[in-house]
Amino acid sequence: MIPYPSTLDVPLDLVEHVSWLLHARRCELGSRWCKLSCFKQALLALAHLRKNETFAQIAAGFGVSQATAWRYVDETVEVLAAWAPGLQEALVGLGEGDFVIVDGTLIPTGRIAADEPYYSQKHKKHGMNVQVIAAPDGTPLWFSRALPGRTHDLTAARARRSCKPA
Repeated sequence: MIPYPSTLDVPLDLVEHVSWLLHARRCELGSRWCKLSCFKQALLALAHLRKNETFAQIAAGFGVSQATAWRYVDETVEVLAAWAPGLQEALVGLGEGDFVIVDGTLIPTGRIAADEPYYSQKHKKHGMNVQVIAAPDGTPLWFSRALPGRTHDLTAARARRSCKPA
């Protein structure tokens, strides 16, 4: 039995679900060997995403290199994005009179080499524009791919008519 850290406030069911998605991915690719099990990889990625620890910290905690930690997080995010519903699927089941909230947000980032398109004049900082569709109670139904920060919300929403999140 793999010990589950009580300091990580992520439900065990979520870690198990993500580990099954990773297992299916490894079987699909025919991966023969990985440093960490699917469960530990899911735990590593979710710990990184939840606690926002650096790759150096997370790698040291799991006994892998920084590059391996980055690769595991990247692969897990890819698997989760492929599993996420598309825009049409997210809106299925809404009845007449039901409504959703559509909004965009700027997620701040550090400066990058080609930072001009990522600078938002509106917010006066660098970032990525993400569109969100939420239920009236605030439950997120769908997220768009991240766009450069200077992209206006209306332009981003129009560009996402047939979206499948990444």
